[in-house]
Amino acid sequence: MGLQFWRFAVIIFLFHGFCFAEKAPYYTFVKDATSAPLISYYDYIIVGGGTSGCPLAATLSQNATVLLLEKGGSPYENPNITDTGNFATTLLDPSPTSPSQQFISEDGVYNARARVLGGGSVINAGFYTRASLRYVREVGWTESLVNSSYEWVEKKVAHEPPMLQWQSAVRDGLLEAGVLPYNGFTFDHIYGTKVSGTIFDEDGHRHSAADLLEYADPEKLTVYLRAVVQRIKFTETGRAKPTAHCVTFYDHVGARHRACLNNGGKNEIILSAGAIGSPQLLMLSGVGPANELRKRGIRVVVDQPNVGQGMSDNPMNALFVPSARPVEVSLVQVVGITRFDSYIETASGLSLAPSWAQGLTRDYSSFLNKTDIPSLVTPETVAEAVETVNSYLNGTIRAGVIVEKIMGPRSTGHLRLRTLDADDNPSVTFNYFQEPEDLVRCVQGMRTIIDVLNSRALSKFRYPDVSVQELIDLMVNIPTNLRPRHVVGASISLEQFCRDTVMTIWHYHGGCQVDRVVDRDYKVLGVDGLRVIDGSTFYNSPGTNPQATCMMLGRYMGLRILQDRDRISF
Repeated sequence: MGLQFWRFAVIIFLFHGFCFAEKAPYYTFVKDATSAPLISYYDYIIVGGGTSGCPLAATLSQNATVLLLEKGGSPYENPNITDTGNFATTLLDPSPTSPSQQFISEDGVYNARARVLGGGSVINAGFYTRASLRYVREVGWTESLVNSSYEWVEKKVAHEPPMLQWQSAVRDGLLEAGVLPYNGFTFDHIYGTKVSGTIFDEDGHRHSAADLLEYADPEKLTVYLRAVVQRIKFTETGRAKPTAHCVTFYDHVGARHRACLNNGGKNEIILSAGAIGSPQLLMLSGVGPANELRKRGIRVVVDQPNVGQGMSDNPMNALFVPSARPVEVSLVQVVGITRFDSYIETASGLSLAPSWAQGLTRDYSSFLNKTDIPSLVTPETVAEAVETVNSYLNGTIRAGVIVEKIMGPRSTGHLRLRTLDADDNPSVTFNYFQEPEDLVRCVQGMRTIIDVLNSRALSKFRYPDVSVQELIDLMVNIPTNLRPRHVVGASISLEQFCRDTVMTIWHYHGGCQVDRVVDRDYKVLGVDGLRVIDGSTFYNSPGTNPQATCMMLGRYMGLRILQDRDRISF
């Protein structure tokens, strides 16, 4: 196999995921938005049925009527989501029913946002791990309620993964590289090397945040799918502050619907649309930077300059490792949590799909035509790689990938509206490695990966005639992003490698941060009747992977809101 094959194989591997068939629960309360009345009333209206929105809705339904609006479909109705062979087709599907809505940040990095009930937990690699105790204390959450909320989530979705050859070798390589101690299997965030949870069960079935709706009271919860919320409506008459009271949403055939709050001072609209959707919807509804809103012709409800600010995406860098022996198909199961705050993870095995190759050619050509950022990647080079790969499409590549993600990050950017349609992607800039501390952590992480590659534990998988420098050159020469490339070979520094080959690990956050856009109870500053509960409120990504904490937060805040509601009522 030539270098061109391995270049293209890396692209497929890094953006490929593995999903498995899942037995679909039957939810009587989940309906298509076309069945919604023109106007309806609830105690709580939640916008976004993702990793936080689903547990939040299930919890609130125990003592209130709840409407959950999700712009995507059900993870249980689309076989492409749960079938491994069709995953690539799903990821590159540009149709309105795709669970993965693609975008490219202004930094030239390929990215995606979930568009499906269950959110990112439906399309991610499934790694389940809690936030650190230090993180919980810094945020100011109540530790006992955090722990019980995690446990509530874990009963439905979290499992102990199998540990086969590749994952075990990387675990042992991390220990040889000094990422100590070994902490065994644990959900907890502890310095050293550990095996953590997965949302895939022993039969390989995915359990997403949508499964948490099994906790819901079916008499009090209504879920509408393919419901795109375009605006939050505020009333100002006789109020000290503008008060959220309705949302306007459209079904997939274009019919307009309204959902409003029942009378009652504790009823609320809650945004759980994620780090892209929540700040975007606030702006479209008139809560955001006044100058930006006026430029778009949006009536300003509250001048809130911090909406859309503090956007961060944890940069991921990786080395792809062709293996001299077969490896298992595995997702992330092991993590090295270093004391310099870089996290090392791994995955292995790869099934090639013709649809992926075709889609990649189409999409990279489209991306290149829409960006002003120079790149060495051209449609011609991608097409040439596709031709090379076609002869191997029925096989499984013997390879693994070892990645590092930095904590934080320190570098931040911003989100701005592109259009007035909530279904469109806004403009997002993350400013990867703008802060020197992020780059230092990346370099330290890459050095640790190199130590793992040179360990005795990995030696049985390495080709003896392929040096680490050749693996670095391989990564620099593939189109993992649309950023410009620099000199290849011995002269390239790890600092430049980090900048040139940066990718997303899909852990972006910010845009509605606590004490800037929302208060400590996640209530939007400057208005009443409106909260934001999702990853857009984070300053840093919690733990090594955030999905566990996003699900926990939905349960945690649902309980707190109900406690407050009961106290007021009784």
